[in-house]
Amino acid sequence: MSDDHTHVQEFFTARAAGWDSRFPDDGPAFSAAVADMGLRPGDRVLDAGCGTGRALPPLRAAVGPTGVVLGIDLTPAMLQAAVRAGRDREGRLLLADVAALPLRRGALDAVFAAGLVAHLPEPVENLRELARVVRPGGGLALFHPIGRAALAARQGRRLTSDDLRAEANLRPLLEGAGWRMTSYVDEDSRFLALATRED
Repeated sequence: MSDDHTHVQEFFTARAAGWDSRFPDDGPAFSAAVADMGLRPGDRVLDAGCGTGRALPPLRAAVGPTGVVLGIDLTPAMLQAAVRAGRDREGRLLLADVAALPLRRGALDAVFAAGLVAHLPEPVENLRELARVVRPGGGLALFHPIGRAALAARQGRRLTSDDLRAEANLRPLLEGAGWRMTSYVDEDSRFLALATRED
């Protein structure tokens, strides 16, 4: 396992048990972001870096009983927290790395990813791997329940020009990985970038 993966696992393992209690009011923001994806009944969707599975209930509601919902995370403790919260009833949970997804090309209609971009060791390659498993014309939602400035303030840091989620950086990053950005919102109350898988 690479140092990047070890660091991510250590960071989230230490926080998994109390993760949901740290952010008890994020549910409506997750639901709103999923609603903006335009998912349809029967769609196949992945929550990439699903953590404790907070997006799984709205994803299941969007795709209905005939749809497929997968949650993938690198950290066993986060998946265990998702199970304890009962969110495994909303979708199938898999221990896997978004850098090498155990899915065939074009298997999905969409990917939802909350807070994932900042933890990607190789952003272009990792976003390209997400594109590989989504059909042409399928969607990607990069989400965070608070915006970039609010998150930086919470973490006691300043925004810098090299922030991957800045629109000027994210748009070409996505384009280099096979996505076309269709919408970008960065407000105090949420961050949401939507993209479409290119042919």
